[in-house]
Amino acid sequence: MSDQKTTSDTRERILDVAERLFMENGYEATSMRTITSAAEVNLAAVNYHFGSKEALLCEVFRRRLAWLNQQRLQALDELEAQAAGAPLKPSQILEAFFGTLLRMGEDPSLGGMTFLRLLGRTLTEPAEFIRTFFAGEYAQVIDRYKLALFRALPDVPKAEIVWRLHFMLGAMSYAIAGTDVLQVVTGCELGDLAGESADDPGDTALARRLAQRLMPFLLGGLRAPLPQFHELPFPSPPTPPPRGGRGDS
Repeated sequence: MSDQKTTSDTRERILDVAERLFMENGYEATSMRTITSAAEVNLAAVNYHFGSKEALLCEVFRRRLAWLNQQRLQALDELEAQAAGAPLKPSQILEAFFGTLLRMGEDPSLGGMTFLRLLGRTLTEPAEFIRTFFAGEYAQVIDRYKLALFRALPDVPKAEIVWRLHFMLGAMSYAIAGTDVLQVVTGCELGDLAGESADDPGDTALARRLAQRLMPFLLGGLRAPLPQFHELPFPSPPTPPPRGGRGDS
């Protein structure tokens, strides 16, 4: 085995272990010592390849998002080429953007549900350094998809489309994070409520079921009636006290 392959294998092993531990424990609670121990490498190896824990987390995301962003842009290019200048259907746009991500959950070689959960949990409470990182990684893709939605929904104000994209991203992030608010407030797990508690589908089937449930929900939100804002009445000025009486001098 060549030194180059050994170095590459070490790097990938560190990334795989860091991805899993960041997902399980969170970024702050995962120490470099924990990562090096689980990856069976020394701290010098992590510093050599990544330099810091912040850089390591960014690289965990970069190796997955590079593929994801390329696939999203390719899917949009193909759809627009087929449309030959006509606007795309909103369902096509959402499938290319969100469907591509959710399909990563079915493929362990792309991180599977481990990566999706890590992405969702990080997006819900991003640290400032990762917020800056995501902004750079997503900029081109978000701009392209916003323009596609603007063309697909010409009667919807652009500001409203941006709001709905914001809501859809939030719903997606929460769904893939694997955090179950229903368990917190009712004591029931989603699987119990759906009659699936005795049927452990595994990550691949779980990702598919998640997509089947989430995609119609997102499309329904995008197509929802526009909000009817009512102007609040301008408050009347306070009534001055009556003139005269015992208070006058």
